[in-house]
Amino acid sequence: MPGDIVRPSAMYKQVADRLAEAIAGGEYQPGSMLPSETRLMERYGVSRPTVRSAIAELRSMGLVESQHGKGSFVRAHGLPAAVIERTITLSGKAFALGWPADEVDPPSVTRGEATGIAATLLGREGEAVFIADRILSDPGTGVRAAHRTLIPFDVAEQVPELAKHPDAEPSTIYAALIAAGHELIWTETVTARSALPDERADLRMIDGAPILITYRVTATADARPLILEELRVSAERAQLAFRLSTR
Repeated sequence: MPGDIVRPSAMYKQVADRLAEAIAGGEYQPGSMLPSETRLMERYGVSRPTVRSAIAELRSMGLVESQHGKGSFVRAHGLPAAVIERTITLSGKAFALGWPADEVDPPSVTRGEATGIAATLLGREGEAVFIADRILSDPGTGVRAAHRTLIPFDVAEQVPELAKHPDAEPSTIYAALIAAGHELIWTETVTARSALPDERADLRMIDGAPILITYRVTATADARPLILEELRVSAERAQLAFRLSTR
């Protein structure tokens, strides 16, 4: 409207827009490295902090990825490397999970308390739980995922096998719960956030990449939560697949 004041965008956003246009126009091809910070400073007549903020803006736009000690590279758009199928099937008394991942190291087990979203999903704020952590690797692509299982003490007391082996694989845990007389249902919740430094290291993620998190609650037929699984994986390297069926 006439009389409206149009405020210029921040300088780093202007630089980011220029670089985004250059990427879209083919000046920088997928997989190629952007010019150094010094060259970008000279090209656009801006300071180093402005260039760094512009690169961060390009990362948030999903156009570039930064590799520590090497530089920033134009992303090659396409499907992520690994497809993680979030399916559960039962054949006889054996469970099969959709993603045949390999364990990188033996799982670790600690004892702690249910807090945050885990406590909310389990309905057990502050209650004692076994926590089993393992790092998984996709056999075809090497994409890593962090898997955590939380087993409340009251559930482990009812199913002694879980108290003895809280680090058992999920399929084994499901079978133990069914053997104890439970009819199981599953609910899965998916969210995303920025990765923490230790997650980037464990999962070998690039700087600025988001992380996908799934929370799978195994519950009784009347919706009483029994255990919780948390899976964290780079959103840059993996996608989640859910099979839907009317049968």
